[in-house]
Amino acid sequence: MQLTQYLAKLKAEILSYFNISADLLDQNQVESEVVAGVSFKGSQLLILIIAMIIASVGLNTNSVPVIIGAMLISPLMGPIIGMGVAIGTSDYPLLRRSMKNIFMAVVMSLATSAVYFLISPVYGGSSQLLARTSPTIYDVFVGLFGGAAAIVSIACRNKGQVMPGVAIATSLMPPLCTAGYGIATLQPHYFFGALYLFFINAIFILFATWIGVKLMGYRPAVVKDDARAHRVKTVVSVCVVATVILSAYLTIVMVKNNRFTEAASYFVENEMVFPNTQVLSHREFVEQGKRHINVTLIGQELPKDSLQLAMMNKLDSAGLGGTVLTIKQGYSIGNRDDSRDAGQFYAVLQQEIDRRQQMVDSLRNLLASTDRFSRSTRDVLPEVKVLFPKVESLALSQLIVSDVDSGSKTNTDTVFMAFVNAPEGLVPKQREELARYLEVRLKEPEVEVAVNTVNFQKNKR
Repeated sequence: MQLTQYLAKLKAEILSYFNISADLLDQNQVESEVVAGVSFKGSQLLILIIAMIIASVGLNTNSVPVIIGAMLISPLMGPIIGMGVAIGTSDYPLLRRSMKNIFMAVVMSLATSAVYFLISPVYGGSSQLLARTSPTIYDVFVGLFGGAAAIVSIACRNKGQVMPGVAIATSLMPPLCTAGYGIATLQPHYFFGALYLFFINAIFILFATWIGVKLMGYRPAVVKDDARAHRVKTVVSVCVVATVILSAYLTIVMVKNNRFTEAASYFVENEMVFPNTQVLSHREFVEQGKRHINVTLIGQELPKDSLQLAMMNKLDSAGLGGTVLTIKQGYSIGNRDDSRDAGQFYAVLQQEIDRRQQMVDSLRNLLASTDRFSRSTRDVLPEVKVLFPKVESLALSQLIVSDVDSGSKTNTDTVFMAFVNAPEGLVPKQREELARYLEVRLKEPEVEVAVNTVNFQKNKR
């Protein structure tokens, strides 16, 4: 019994943290605030146009801070929140007003951004523009939870800084700017992709507001048309379900494409490795449902047919069967695609030049070392014969010694050797004195002396 009471008390304590009833504003006060934010006349419309221009500049120049600033200025959230509250309370005059104003806001936003991009001196599509053309299921989550945060913030006394964060997260303005860019440049995929992203954000902000109003127990409007309420809620529900289904499909396609590009990039980097030929550039993409890999090679030209056949077989083994593989060999500045790789081309050439220069320097050092030992042997031998009469011949060498007992890591060291042929032998003291003499004479930190090595004596005979 005590355990049951304790659990009930614990449950009530936990639920109390989520209870917002004590913090809720009066419904009339909330509705007044929502109605005030629905209007797009006068200063509100002017602010929207200014914010749209700022956002277009940010997208055009790929500047994230400028885009964020424009989203904070934009008053686009008001009519969407108004639509959600109107559906939740069956306030159809407010719904009509909100729909009229959001339509006007969208038209003015598209017109403003289209005019800007028509006169803009920069025409290229930036990554920020492209990011607004491929909506996914994740945008559904952002719109839904962003709308939930917005209605809770409006309905409660402790608002904090929620609305600026919601404006940034839900990102209503940049998609409209991108759609305007699509109109200005006559690129339908920009227009429809961005407009669909705006629709996702708007419909799920609306949906979250509607559910929030219901959960907070707002009273319906005095004049209520049940049939109309049912029709409106059905339309909204169908839009929500259709949006979720389409967004989920686009997400699946996006994930599949990302997996393909990663696998294809790994394939090129690990399978297309040749002795005298290098991969200059490669691009993996999906176009009209067909997977493509474009590779440009430089260096020794490889047999085209054999290379294509070998790579296609490897593609099948790597699970990339059916991919269109295009291999270019050689380099031509006149070709547009190759000219985009000019920087990479010269970088690869510079790397090859540096590699060969290092090889030349290494060989020069080796030759210099060999020549030094040859000359040193000729110069030192007469002196050794005077100081150590028992020595008949001398050979100097520089050896690389590897430690094979050091586990997986190989340790190497350089050893300077003096091979001495002394038929009568050298006592340890003479051998040590010879080593010290050679170290000073040859300016080496340490010299090892080997006396009467078998092969050395044999060759002498």
